[in-house]
Amino acid sequence: MQVPANTARSYFRNIYLTLKTILIGMRITLKYCFARTITLQYPDVAPALQPRYRGFHFFEIEKCIACDACARACPVDCIYIEKTGPRKIDKATGLASGGAVTRFAIDYAKCMFCALCVDPCPTDCIHMGSVHDLSAYSREGMIVEFTELAAEGHQTPQPLWMQRERPPVWAAEARAKWERYEFSRDGREHDERRHAMAQALIEREPPKKAAPKAGRASRES
Repeated sequence: MQVPANTARSYFRNIYLTLKTILIGMRITLKYCFARTITLQYPDVAPALQPRYRGFHFFEIEKCIACDACARACPVDCIYIEKTGPRKIDKATGLASGGAVTRFAIDYAKCMFCALCVDPCPTDCIHMGSVHDLSAYSREGMIVEFTELAAEGHQTPQPLWMQRERPPVWAAEARAKWERYEFSRDGREHDERRHAMAQALIEREPPKKAAPKAGRASRES
């Protein structure tokens, strides 16, 4: 029985593509296999992190409406949110108001750093950060209470060694950026942001909608 020419051609093409992809993969492997090894003297020297590195979160509590979208998206149920009432965004200021956020915590003993909690956030208040080192001696110590951090004016947890009086230069620069809130993109001043973060921890009346104009109301009636 004669094999059709197109079937034979497809058979040998598949063999060619298989060998080609294997060689491409091996070329990349061998490139790094024989590359010069560079050792970074961490923590004296900053670790080399990629631009899309997914580290411990930083959280803008002043924009959070506690809608639980991030908690529902989490595949391991490691996000815990509690509030005293509904919250909503004031379009004029871009800040949330209403009930108080009494708890926003993440259990990093369970977190997979998958970033699935970031995309569904309607107010863009939770982000993957650059903190890579956060160890603890117990499971309870791996739970980060972001509401407690917000009360202190922090958006992201700081490793214990970074809280020393004389941390490495790169660590001091990173801490200064966190204290200036450079990760936030809305351009608020330092004192204004700290005040907004403190306000998120207490109940506030949500902004009332402006009453419709008399002329428009009369036309509709």
